Amino acid sequence: MTHRKLGDTQAVASAKAGVSQRTGRRVESGALTPGAAKQRPWRTRKDPFADVWSTEVVPLLEKQPALSATTLFENLQEHHPGAYPNARKRSFQRRVKAWKALHGPDKEVMFRQQQEAGRLGLSDFTELKDVAITIGGERLDHRLYHFRLPFSGWSHVKVVLGGESYPALAEGLQEALWRLGGAPREHRTDSLSAAYKNLTADEQNDLTERYEGLCAHYGMRPTRNNRGASHENGAVESPHGHLKRRIAQALLLRGSAEFNSLEAYRAWLDEQVRRFNRRCAEALAIERPALQGLPVRRTTDFTEQVVSVTTSSTIEVKRVLYTVPARLVGERLRLHIFDDRIEGYVGATQALSLPRVYPLCHERRARCIDYRHLIGQLVRKPQAFRHSQLRNDLLPNATYRRIWAEIDARLEPRAACKRIVGILALAARADCEQALGAYLLQRLDTDTVPTLLELQRRFGPVPDETPPGALLLQGGYQHPLALYDALLQARAAEVS
Repeated sequence: MTHRKLGDTQAVASAKAGVSQRTGRRVESGALTPGAAKQRPWRTRKDPFADVWSTEVVPLLEKQPALSATTLFENLQEHHPGAYPNARKRSFQRRVKAWKALHGPDKEVMFRQQQEAGRLGLSDFTELKDVAITIGGERLDHRLYHFRLPFSGWSHVKVVLGGESYPALAEGLQEALWRLGGAPREHRTDSLSAAYKNLTADEQNDLTERYEGLCAHYGMRPTRNNRGASHENGAVESPHGHLKRRIAQALLLRGSAEFNSLEAYRAWLDEQVRRFNRRCAEALAIERPALQGLPVRRTTDFTEQVVSVTTSSTIEVKRVLYTVPARLVGERLRLHIFDDRIEGYVGATQALSLPRVYPLCHERRARCIDYRHLIGQLVRKPQAFRHSQLRNDLLPNATYRRIWAEIDARLEPRAACKRIVGILALAARADCEQALGAYLLQRLDTDTVPTLLELQRRFGPVPDETPPGALLLQGGYQHPLALYDALLQARAAEVS
């Protein structure tokens, strides 16, 4: 009709519109309206649900609109055996869907927000469910803390070894802000249910106060989305998927998800995130001037606990037993508990740093035992090793557990305890745990149990000041007895 109005003949206008001349005449006469759907005034078959639709199905839908079509159909099959075969199910589902669209309740509407530079930053935790990261051949049980600016899309990611705890949130958030060089005016998280789930009311209030204090330190207004309304945190929830897909693709390109150490994995992940952030450099340049300035220093990003060191040189922190250096027995330590480490202070002086350990999901407790903390005292009473509650934990790995099994089978009990304790003492003193373990396995495979003196000469040479002929004991060296005889004889001669 447009071409006809421009003066084209009916044949030319029809050709330009891509229809036949006959169709063109019908359109021009009004017998055919372009794009109009034909409404068929009759049914091609009898309605299979005519007997139950208005009397049984619609009343149920009006009473409970949330009922699914599958539930309603199975209800019909139960009340009318044989009348509604499974072949009718799809037709019934379409019928219910159409009824809900025409007569059902309103559905929830998402109001997309206009992002303002420097206004909002979001934090959340996520897991790499489809990717298995391994460190030294062992799977790393971890999750990722993710901070994001929704205006520019800038992100920061941190490896978290525990759960959604305050230290993990505080440490990750502060790393993000200092790397960014500014702070948004508002910081939003979800309800962090994993952090609150097992806490008492007082502990929840304490956690809330600490979080509010953290935000106040950076001039941010703390907000949370409503429980169960993850879409309110959608500006970080949705990018989780993009981030994890990029990480998975980068691992495929790398050819392996195995890393030599946790530090190597963290460095690799930081590099990937820097690459992700390059695409939002222009938007970040707009947002950075709108961010608030940072304070002079960071604030607390750890929890505190005061513990006493037991006579076994151990402390217990959050259901995990740790050993500490024996010199701290009887002391009270003030602990700073981070996500990945524990720092212990005597007064204002830091006395130790321990790796943070978490119980496995199927375990209620765990241990973190370092033989180096106890070996100095164990050397003085090696027979305590055999029946010690920490015996298996004092052996640093599977290699040394096999060495102990072999030595215990080949030597008499007292000699076996002295030998394994001396081996551990040498490993700690000469810092040769891995090399010493490999050498011992090699010698044991040849049915030979090396002496401590032989091991000392190989991995920890006798110091130059050691007197000739000195004997190696568990705690050090002993002068030959002949030297004492000579000394006594000389002294007797002087007196006479």
